[in-house]
Amino acid sequence: MQILSVFIDTVLVYSATGFMCMTSGIEASEALSGAPYVQAALSATLGGFGSIFITVAMVLFAFTTLLGNLYYVDQCVFYILGKVPSRGVQYAYHIVGALLVFLGAGLSADLLWNVADITMGVMTLINMPVILILGKYVFRALKNYEAQRKAGADPVFRAADIDLPHEVDYWH
Repeated sequence: MQILSVFIDTVLVYSATGFMCMTSGIEASEALSGAPYVQAALSATLGGFGSIFITVAMVLFAFTTLLGNLYYVDQCVFYILGKVPSRGVQYAYHIVGALLVFLGAGLSADLLWNVADITMGVMTLINMPVILILGKYVFRALKNYEAQRKAGADPVFRAADIDLPHEVDYWH
């Protein structure tokens, strides 16, 4: 499901937005960039409805992104603590998250993009070694899947079949 979401966002929505902006006749400039540029392009293309549409779409996108990221934070905190933390702890980091959203709303877009780029780089530095370490299990699972398909079986995944050394939630 997550792969489909990334495909829809990246390929379909972003490409459609880019093509729409390029064909709208509105020139991008330093003063007219980012969301205001998209709003101007949609207004030129769809009239007054364009600004309303893109504003609602951006609010919904931001809201769902925040919910998704908050879910990721919840799961990371649960994993790090080894249990579901108390309601007080959950409320504390939810409030911190809400305060960061309000803080970010008042900062410049350039600063926010730079911070986002830095944090994505840090996530990459953390994830790459983990991917390299756990990649062997992915290849074992793929080999096991292909062997089961070749044998005509409906593939069933078992952690023991790929020598996964720890408990997993969804595999037997």
